[in-house]
Amino acid sequence: MIVLVAHGTRDPAGPVVIEELAQRVRSAGVRVRIAYADVRDPDVTTVLRSVAEPVVVLPAFLAAGYHVRTDIPAQIEASGHRAVTLADSFGPAPELVRAMRDRLLAAGYRPGDGVVLAAAGSSDRRALVDVHDAAYALSTRLGAAVRVGYAATASPSVADAVAEVRARHSRVAVASWLLAPGLFQQRVRDCGADAIAEPLGTHPGVADLIVRRYVEARTRLAAA
Repeated sequence: MIVLVAHGTRDPAGPVVIEELAQRVRSAGVRVRIAYADVRDPDVTTVLRSVAEPVVVLPAFLAAGYHVRTDIPAQIEASGHRAVTLADSFGPAPELVRAMRDRLLAAGYRPGDGVVLAAAGSSDRRALVDVHDAAYALSTRLGAAVRVGYAATASPSVADAVAEVRARHSRVAVASWLLAPGLFQQRVRDCGADAIAEPLGTHPGVADLIVRRYVEARTRLAAA
């Protein structure tokens, strides 16, 4: 079984996306329960206390910041469940970079546009490295430079990054390095760019990555 852990948002569209992702994975024959690290219920501890079977806890986070490194492990420990494997978070995986590019193209990106990658931001420098790795991967796929901007916590802001890139380009397109709708995506929409991509959402590549992370975690456990 997978316990798929999302950040949580007050935007009602966010849980819909997570449930649709879970359903895609269930269609591949894997049982999935949903938990949230923050904002929404149920939390990881509550879900784990409700199951007795071995579980793979899979953080649906695009960068490994505080929630992935500290909060989720603490919630697992508090549950008392002794058959939990913590999978790797999403990170700048190829499946997600492909999904981000597809969303950007669908939003109207044109060759020659300046490009900004909009991410959530983190106070953990290791998480920001993940974001820059995703930007580099997108740059490689597009054959164009990609500037990073943040919706919160880190700098520059998405709006500042768009303004900086606009000084060199007549049009600016923003790729959303966010998983689901919410406050951060709304800030991205307000950044003043000419083309703004939707979050990765239920792109098939996201579900493919969930299954891959699950298989990887099970393989590590079997080899231990």
